[in-house]
Amino acid sequence: MRLDELLAELQVRLEAVLATRDRVHALLDAVVSVGSDLDLETVLRRIVQTATTLVDASYGALGVVGQEHTLIQFIPVGLTEEEIAQIEHWPHGLGLLGLLIKKPEPLRLARISDHPESYGFPPGHPPMGSFLGVPLRVRDEVFGNLYLTEKRGGGEFDEEDEAIVVALATAAGVAIENARLYEETRRRETWLRASSEIITSLLSGAEPGEVLTLMAHRAREMADADVAAIMLPDRTGEHLLVVDVDGVDAQRLGHAETVVEGTLGGLAFTGGEPVMVTDLAESATSSVLNGDVPTGPAAAVPLGAAGAVRGVLTLGKRQGRIPFNQAEVRMLHAFAGQAAIALELAERRKDAERLGLLEDRDRIAKDLHDVVIQRLFAVAMTLMSAVRLVDRPEASSRLQSAIDELDETIRQIRSTIFALQAPRDAETPSLRAQVVELVEAGRGHLGFMPGLKLEGQLDNQVSPRLAEHLLAVLREALSNAVRHARASRVDVTVQAQDGELTLLVQDDGVGPRPGGRRSGLRNLQERAESLGGAFTFEPRPGGGSSLCWRVPLGEASPG
Repeated sequence: MRLDELLAELQVRLEAVLATRDRVHALLDAVVSVGSDLDLETVLRRIVQTATTLVDASYGALGVVGQEHTLIQFIPVGLTEEEIAQIEHWPHGLGLLGLLIKKPEPLRLARISDHPESYGFPPGHPPMGSFLGVPLRVRDEVFGNLYLTEKRGGGEFDEEDEAIVVALATAAGVAIENARLYEETRRRETWLRASSEIITSLLSGAEPGEVLTLMAHRAREMADADVAAIMLPDRTGEHLLVVDVDGVDAQRLGHAETVVEGTLGGLAFTGGEPVMVTDLAESATSSVLNGDVPTGPAAAVPLGAAGAVRGVLTLGKRQGRIPFNQAEVRMLHAFAGQAAIALELAERRKDAERLGLLEDRDRIAKDLHDVVIQRLFAVAMTLMSAVRLVDRPEASSRLQSAIDELDETIRQIRSTIFALQAPRDAETPSLRAQVVELVEAGRGHLGFMPGLKLEGQLDNQVSPRLAEHLLAVLREALSNAVRHARASRVDVTVQAQDGELTLLVQDDGVGPRPGGRRSGLRNLQERAESLGGAFTFEPRPGGGSSLCWRVPLGEASPG
């Protein structure tokens, strides 16, 4: 009997040794498995899966602790997709889970609900009994906690289970640190490569749109984000418009806009400093990223320094992913500064091109004035002196006609000089351009191109308000010629000289009709009188009509 007892005890001890050996081998395999990958999110999920296998837990999770001592990421294992969908929300780091954050020490419980710090489970959460929690440390920093529940077979987690998970957590801390260092190295390489590409694009004179497209793509890669959007302010500065987007939901965001006040991008735009949120869906701050794809972690980085912000780079990740950290955002802020340089260089390049164009126009104007006009004037003076020497009336008449043509040519060249010297606004057409556009538009209705003369410094001397009146009168005059004149020729003259702006429209049509409707002409007369000017519409001696609208350039009021 004694021998049988000893043999039985030996067998139990051998089985215990074999079981311990198997668990040690399993722990060693788990350590190797956890450290075999360098992608941080893959490493974290593998840690949870390995821990549940080692201690026969039905469920496991890893909670990543944020800067405010709350859970910023929760990675569950053992739940089905249906069970996950039924859970109202993931834990925020309160109650029992919060205790592990406040006191990062191993914790074993026979029943979770018996602990005084237990808050219970959120709606839809499956019931869980036994519990084992172990902190995950990376050097001296608590990175997160391992949570294991519901040991299979209805038992409790014992000291051996705790020792195994603590050993795994120690190895996991090394694996997490390696993954972090690898990600940091990869991110720096990406940053250097992207910076080199941006600098090359800037030096090669690429368009701002190309540079911003490249920047959005590289910024998303650097931050491992799911979407990146570059937003620039509108003219009012009250809205931010998406000008480039890279990643998911790009089609919806392509032409989106958001207000500056109270938004994530607006805070970065007005403050000149990066802004981050852990979960955009639960944040009180709205963003252009809110849409069909639920966005969790989000960040907005200003393009430029405070006081000279030209736009915003906004990035987002799907819900459940690790939030952006300070190091990432600082690097993105430095990188985004290159976008501000791109926009600045583009503006300076446009200014330089505009200045070069103005210098060329000024040179041409001076050449026309100093050379061409003087020569034409000298030719005209020579012809005028020769008129007295010609006895035949026909020859004298031809010389006078040539002199008149030279005078008209000189006036047209002077008008061209005024046009060349007038400042040009890229967004607002000049008065000359608008007059030409109106006259050319009349060709389709008249059946022929009206004649046009422009004299004086129209773009310099005519105010915007007076220009609006002039264009309205010209539009009405051409409309009357189309509807009533039945003319084969229409001549338009616009001149600004001697302190007056004059519009003269003449045709060879049927002329004014006695007793005809004059409501349109009355409007033209009222416009002239309200500006202190005069208006006439009368027949021409040779047939047709002559419309003259004349107002002071100073827009003086009558009396």
